[in-house]
Amino acid sequence: MIDCSHYRRASLAEPQSADPELLAHRDQCAPCAEFTERLVRFEARLASAMRLELGAPAGGAGKVVPLRAAAARVAGRRDRLRPRWVALAASMLVAVGVAGLLWLAVPRSSLADAVVAHMAGEPQAWLSNEAVPASRLSEAIRDAHLTLRTDAGVVSYAASCEFRGFHVPHLVVQDASGPVTVMVLVHESARATVNFDEQGYRGVIRAVPGHGAIAVLTRNRALSGSDVERIAARVQDAIEWTS
Repeated sequence: MIDCSHYRRASLAEPQSADPELLAHRDQCAPCAEFTERLVRFEARLASAMRLELGAPAGGAGKVVPLRAAAARVAGRRDRLRPRWVALAASMLVAVGVAGLLWLAVPRSSLADAVVAHMAGEPQAWLSNEAVPASRLSEAIRDAHLTLRTDAGVVSYAASCEFRGFHVPHLVVQDASGPVTVMVLVHESARATVNFDEQGYRGVIRAVPGHGAIAVLTRNRALSGSDVERIAARVQDAIEWTS
């Protein structure tokens, strides 16, 4: 079973691939289906820009014309070509803009992959549903310069974990639907909310302006993406930044 990262790498290499595994993943994953639509539109616009004709030179070789007439002809040809160049420039700007959107999608997917991979290294985080001591929670969130109000939910696991070169809070918060993992990624950046469904985890990465991002994920398959977003919003609202 392929994951989102594999799908997107394969799609960038061959956007129109008919591989059954890729098609099956796209049909089951809304973010990857949207990614594919953007990629196909980009390919179409780029192909259209490359087909744009710039026009042929006017006049014949060896034909002698008065200097004033030649200057007027050159000026007229330049005026005729200007709209074509403007159209080409506009098409290329569209292509660059769409390519930028696709480029941004790859780091976001990589961040989701890294969060899921981190979970595999700490299976004990899910074992308890009892609140951790306040001292342990304070130590886990100290470097992130935040406090967490009690309305976030019972914190049953708290650690300061190394993640992509930095120490970040890794918490498990008890929800009525079961435990959810919360990672406060103060050194990361996210431009928008990103939903993911990979390797048995369903989650969301939310941008926190001025404070990086938070990732919330669960193994409870009964929870929908909107359920996870609701929990993530509640936890984010319970965070109070100290700097």
